[in-house]
Amino acid sequence: EVQLVESGGGLVQPGGSLKLSCAASGFTFSSYTMSWVRQAPGKGLQWVSNIDSLGNIRTYADSVKDRFTISRDNAKNTLYLQMNSLKAEDTAVYYCSNGPENGQGTQVTVSS
Repeated sequence: EVQLVESGGGLVQPGGSLKLSCAASGFTFSSYTMSWVRQAPGKGLQWVSNIDSLGNIRTYADSVKDRFTISRDNAKNTLYLQMNSLKAEDTAVYYCSNGPENGQGTQVTVSS
């Protein structure tokens, strides 16, 4: 059974930072391109970032480029998202995804 368990969300002030983690199990993590997606209140899912299976190729949505950094540790079956210079519009539930499946999400709220 595929399990993707996100953690690290919370309430942060504008300009602050958070680091999200996603613990993966039930599939060969090191063989998958992994993604972060998010859903803001009242909106649909938005793709945030991808990282290839070896961690060599990273892509970002324009809205987060130069502020967010995706990474992975294949030895720990864990995906990360370092989020800096957070803005109110980054408020959303963040999900990690292996393509077919998403985790349960972690809430990120950016507010003063």
